[in-house]
Amino acid sequence: MKRTLAFSILALTATLVSAQVKFPWVDSVTDDPDNMLPGVDPTKVTGSIVTSGSSTVFPLSEAVAELFVKQGYTGQISIDSIGSGGGFERFGKGELDIANASRAIKSTEQDKAKAAYGSDVLEIRVGTDALAVCVSSKNKFATDLSMEELAKLFSDAVLWSDVRASFPKKEIKRYTPGTDSGTFDYFTEEVLKKKKELLLNAKNLQMSEDDNVLVKGIESSEYAVGFFGYAYYVENKGKLKALSVKGVPPSEDTVNKGTYPLARPLFMYVATKTLNEKPQVAGFMAFYLANVNRVIKKVGYFPAPAEDLKKAKQLYLDAVKGKY
Repeated sequence: MKRTLAFSILALTATLVSAQVKFPWVDSVTDDPDNMLPGVDPTKVTGSIVTSGSSTVFPLSEAVAELFVKQGYTGQISIDSIGSGGGFERFGKGELDIANASRAIKSTEQDKAKAAYGSDVLEIRVGTDALAVCVSSKNKFATDLSMEELAKLFSDAVLWSDVRASFPKKEIKRYTPGTDSGTFDYFTEEVLKKKKELLLNAKNLQMSEDDNVLVKGIESSEYAVGFFGYAYYVENKGKLKALSVKGVPPSEDTVNKGTYPLARPLFMYVATKTLNEKPQVAGFMAFYLANVNRVIKKVGYFPAPAEDLKKAKQLYLDAVKGKY
């Protein structure tokens, strides 16, 4: 009995000591413009980091990861672009450190993740995207669409003239993200009022989780159209033309003013247990939140509202209390 008690006390002591151990990467100088987060020395971050999910968030996470490596991180960061739904599926199996998403997590997905990791899951807002509806630069007739015309274009319209009488009597070629994509979910919710089958049953539809495949398809024909994250439009401006929606073009100005109808938040999800048990993940997340606004415009996205980013930082700090 005494022996069991002694072991119990030792185990409890070890747990308490472990809980109070500081992250090895903590630096006295922080990059955080809000001065909320601890400083991160990437040279002292060890261990691999596994992230997966949204193709929209992919270029942003890639840019932050490149900066992390440039400043001294020598471990391995895996960033897979498989769509928000695919990322949440892996997250729900406990296979990821971080899930990237261009839509909010569903309650069923969150429940699976909580069970898999044995802890709460944090929703971290990292930026804002303007979903871009694009045609080829060869297209000289389409410049602006109403929401009703946009819905027709991606549902039962067969010819461009079915969308607007003045458009050519030519068949529409559609290129869209697949059903695992958060971009697909967002578009069908906002434009098609959650009626996914309208798009899935549309004629001449090609789907891919690879946005670069969509870009190639759209640029190949003046009668092609598709949609994806704004960054992919920016990267291919010479080949594509972004359509205005309700008279408003996608841009930093219209997103900041809240006038562009298809602006949406970008997220990262991480379990609190992962942050506390994997110092490398905690270090990367702190670095990410401190530096995301340094790279986000270069990638082609827009900063999250200041209060939302501060809220994300506070969620992180509350999750790793005592470790910095």
